[in-house]
Amino acid sequence: MGVSDAVHFFGGFKQTIKQVLEPRVTTQYPKEKAPKPPRLHGRHVLNRYEDGLEKCIGCELCAAVCPADCIYVRGADNDIEDPTSPGERYGYVYEINYLRCIHCDLCVEACPTEAITETKMFEFSFTSRADAIYTKTELVVDDDGNPQKMPWEDWREGDELHTSGWMRATSPSGDAETEGKVQWSAELGYGFRHPEAGQTENRNDALTGNISVREVEKNKVSVKLGGKVR
Repeated sequence: MGVSDAVHFFGGFKQTIKQVLEPRVTTQYPKEKAPKPPRLHGRHVLNRYEDGLEKCIGCELCAAVCPADCIYVRGADNDIEDPTSPGERYGYVYEINYLRCIHCDLCVEACPTEAITETKMFEFSFTSRADAIYTKTELVVDDDGNPQKMPWEDWREGDELHTSGWMRATSPSGDAETEGKVQWSAELGYGFRHPEAGQTENRNDALTGNISVREVEKNKVSVKLGGKVR
């Protein structure tokens, strides 16, 4: 092995050696959990408008686009005197089989009314197959706009926030100039959710809950070292 080859060989270990010398920061999971990014795909919720009406219109587009065939929807005509949704129809049956769901979020993209979005809660397990099939009763948010919380789910503070904050409010043609301009209706308990911006400078990380994982880890190291960070 020549000198040049040796330089390249040992140079490949530079990053490895650098990481070995860095301080270790351990998160005491599951008692302590690291902040979750806004685009995390967790358990779904069915949203409602501010007046309490459901956003789902039973169009079945989410079920049609699902690559895992885990969503089952059946629509029905609204009662004129007591409508469930603002449209002519509503989601009479809505089920998600989480034994199949791959959290690809295509259902969220396909929904024309932003009825279905995903929370930040992804830690849930089942003791029976029946528990893994969420019905409409379990998916629709409560009267305060918060997700229904099942006994087998590990909810933490903030998991219910920004369920649609990651969505980019752009026009159908993808014009970047429309990014950051909300093009959906307000939600029960939250009002207008702010979209995450990225293509333009029109962004507000505080409103969308956008965090940098690198910054989170740096802050944890700083606390461990008494404010000193390498």
